[in-house]
Amino acid sequence: MGEMFRKVPPLVWLAVPLICLLYFYNLGAAGMLGPDEPRYAAIGREMARSGDWITPRLWGQPWFEKPALLYWMTGAGFKLGLGPDLAPCVPVVLLSVAFLVFYWWILRREFGCRPAWFSVLILGTAGMWLGFSQVGVTDLPLAATFSAAMLLALPWVARKDSRLLPVASAMLGLAVLAKGLVPLVLAAPLALGLRRVRDLLSPRIIVPFLLVALPWYVLCTLANGRAFLADFFWKQHFERFSSPTLAHGQPWWFYLPVLAAALLPWTPLLALLFRREPYRDVRRLFLLAWLLFGLVFFSAATNKLAGYVLPLLPAAAALMALALEEARRARAWLAVCALLLAAYWIAAPMIPVALESGLSHAPLPAFQWTWLFPLGFAAAAWLLDTRSRRLAAVFCVAVGVATGTVWLKHAALPEINRTVSPRGLWDEISSRADHICVDQIGRDWRYGLNYYSVEPLPDCSEQPRPLWLRQAPGQRPALIAAPSATDAAR
Repeated sequence: MGEMFRKVPPLVWLAVPLICLLYFYNLGAAGMLGPDEPRYAAIGREMARSGDWITPRLWGQPWFEKPALLYWMTGAGFKLGLGPDLAPCVPVVLLSVAFLVFYWWILRREFGCRPAWFSVLILGTAGMWLGFSQVGVTDLPLAATFSAAMLLALPWVARKDSRLLPVASAMLGLAVLAKGLVPLVLAAPLALGLRRVRDLLSPRIIVPFLLVALPWYVLCTLANGRAFLADFFWKQHFERFSSPTLAHGQPWWFYLPVLAAALLPWTPLLALLFRREPYRDVRRLFLLAWLLFGLVFFSAATNKLAGYVLPLLPAAAALMALALEEARRARAWLAVCALLLAAYWIAAPMIPVALESGLSHAPLPAFQWTWLFPLGFAAAAWLLDTRSRRLAAVFCVAVGVATGTVWLKHAALPEINRTVSPRGLWDEISSRADHICVDQIGRDWRYGLNYYSVEPLPDCSEQPRPLWLRQAPGQRPALIAAPSATDAAR
């Protein structure tokens, strides 16, 4: 072990503080966003409060949209006293960082030290992976546990070495606890070696999966009966895949641009994958099958959300890293990656407006000299790769991501908290909560306010109060005096 660490180039140890800066700086600076994060956080908080770790309950009612892993993580955060903003996201960010450590270890074991560091730097600074590591939703727990299972199967795929398969099976069980049956479908590339699929069906492989995944499902079924089975399995799996009623329909090609955006600023390196020779290595063929099968499966579904592709990014990053290691000249590719860092500085003033009113209402800001920062990173990456210091060149781009991320968090998160997050609104109205009821506000705001208020504010139609919280289209909710009976009827 000591010799392994001595072989690590001194430069890459700087990746440790870099990752910490990326993942922990200004964590919790903005409150909950969207409809999902406050709901999941409220369920985890209720589990911690009530001691019922089996039945998910949303504001007193059973709620079976997702399985229990994220709720347990959030509940543990509340038990540790992290508070309403950090309890949901700290466990997720810690899981993400732990996965990156594992990712380095398994890829170093299979492909060597430099490709492992390339992979960690690419995945750890990819926009979607970094973004979903900061929020308390199910996508990152699924991606980390499922990807760990697939990567632990690499020795078996390559050399028929099944020693790690029981651990892979247990990790797949955790993935099923993170988001249901989806990881079982995404694991289909394990069947590439059909003659050895029987290895996966042996008791030493099946039992760890069942011991991890099955108890919660059995206990939740015993506690809630057919209501759980119908809602969780039928509605949240089969209808979500095939029915348009959930209103997340997108064209079949939706995930192609999403994948490209998810890997920013490293997207240009995807061009290095279009070579035939490397895929004679069955491990790379497995990684490619993992990526492509997932894209086909998610594209075939009627309902599509951008975060669904997160479990595919570790495979993509590893393939890109291996291709980068073997490329004769990569200076131009890395320089283009660095130039794409300009998106951080351009997006900083646009994001709060886009979240509040829609992307079409977020005008391109006037030119700022900070937009030129990426030129320095591009020049440095070019020169370093020219001098055969490719790892330093990749690290240079990663430092650019860290710089842009810190700037983005510093510039955008306070405004997002003020204008978009229900936390900012709750801070303004909490002192008058006993006099407020809710009338006609979007579900993002309603769920967030319910979370921060703990006891949901009543609907004005059911329990009128002197102050009404009402939202005009495209605007932030605002308090108004209770309208007269005539005005209310309108």
